[in-house]
Amino acid sequence: MTTTPLPDLTEHLGPAPFRFTPKHETVASPAFSLPFKVLAVSLLLGLAFWAYQLHGPQMAQTDYLWLWAAWGIMAYTVGHLLLGKTRLTSQTLEQTWIWHKKVELRDLAYVKLIRVPGLDALIAPRLYARTLMGKFTVIYACSPEMIDEFKRLGAELKEFRSMR
Repeated sequence: MTTTPLPDLTEHLGPAPFRFTPKHETVASPAFSLPFKVLAVSLLLGLAFWAYQLHGPQMAQTDYLWLWAAWGIMAYTVGHLLLGKTRLTSQTLEQTWIWHKKVELRDLAYVKLIRVPGLDALIAPRLYARTLMGKFTVIYACSPEMIDEFKRLGAELKEFRSMR
């Protein structure tokens, strides 16, 4: 009895997904550098001091509630800026922030590292990432190790997509 080989159905499943392996199992970095965080906190405290100097003891009145509400929103943003972390694994790229940003690496269509060399401490380096569905995300990171991984990710993704 002869058996016929089964047909190869993998060609009908579409192209293989993009795969990336970081140098370490998980690469983690603060989203923003210490000088950037100090600058943000200084501006926040400076605005509070300026508002108090401008309006003094009247600040407790309800007429100035809008001013403290705006300052509270800024403080909320700065708080998340202080705690933001970026993580890269072989499956995902994610950042904790006001909202949690997460991109599956297999879905990446395009990435671009945006930075001002020499000013990374003050102008946060970021990775612009666009998925195959057209969704884009901006991920910040400050450690040199993560920036190197972003560069390598961009080069490997560009090579992978050019083969298609």
